[in-house]
Amino acid sequence: MIDAAIVGLGRWGRALVQSVHGKSERIRFVREVDIASGSVLQDALDDASVQAVVLATPHSLHRAQAIAAAQAGKHVFCEKPLALRAADARAMIGACERAGVVLAVGHNRRFWPAMRALKAMLAEGRLGRLLHIEGHNSNENSNQVAGGWRTLEEESPGGGLTGAGLHVLDAFVGLCGPVQRVHAQLNRYKAGPPPLDAMVATYRFASGLSGTLATVRATPFYWRVHAFGSAGSAEVLGETELVLRMSGRAAERLALAPEDSLRAELEAFAGAVERLAPYPIPAGEMLATVSAFEATVRSLRASRRASSRTRRTRRTPGSRPSPRRGRTRTRPTDP
Repeated sequence: MIDAAIVGLGRWGRALVQSVHGKSERIRFVREVDIASGSVLQDALDDASVQAVVLATPHSLHRAQAIAAAQAGKHVFCEKPLALRAADARAMIGACERAGVVLAVGHNRRFWPAMRALKAMLAEGRLGRLLHIEGHNSNENSNQVAGGWRTLEEESPGGGLTGAGLHVLDAFVGLCGPVQRVHAQLNRYKAGPPPLDAMVATYRFASGLSGTLATVRATPFYWRVHAFGSAGSAEVLGETELVLRMSGRAAERLALAPEDSLRAELEAFAGAVERLAPYPIPAGEMLATVSAFEATVRSLRASRRASSRTRRTRRTPGSRPSPRRGRTRTRPTDP
């Protein structure tokens, strides 16, 4: 049994605690750090009974908190996004490696039964050669947030990208590998609160695959990851629902057994701490996701600047915008 401290007791921090409280034989929370009420992280780091910390805190704090925990010899589970910049992710990965502690990131969609089934299908080659991937994640969570750090652009850039779209982007990395190039745009209909916007991005992966991602704030929850191969396609439509379409056969709708993805990821973290099995998201993929996220944000900002210049300047008849405008390459992702 791993004894952990929860750092941050907002909506998601409480959800993490509840997912294992009285239910898990692998991990339990023995200390709470609620920064909003005056609790101090250092007290948990000084507590010899605490083996690990679980960070459910503002994104900009992740780097400093994870490094401090690693230096105190505590294993680290960090809610997504691991970091907002690749340089910060590298620093976190490096600090944990030097300290010999586990670093895990909370991308719970990876633990959905349907997403695990899709990954297994691709690994087995059931769809033939993978050619393209599409994804969408939207929800209405922003309607419930009238203020606080999640509403700040510096904490949650890119419209719905940080809160929802990032889950799809991480799924892309887990299924297709690192992103090489991205072109993205954000249509902002209302600044909020609550905000109304839609983001769309196209990706080119280092493997040569193409992909598209979309996310909308705010609209009823919707999840879709659809992988297209030369022999068939597989479409995940939720935690347990997958539609398989194979050449020459009728579409097959699979209903998988449900599983608590929050409990699954925390128990996988505990297993890694106990050296039973590596955490299923390796450091290289953690960094690749943050690098792709940062590149998407840069592309969105470049697209916004280009749109602003277009509104101010009359285009010369017959001229064309630069084909590279808003397109951003990712940086190397080796930790």
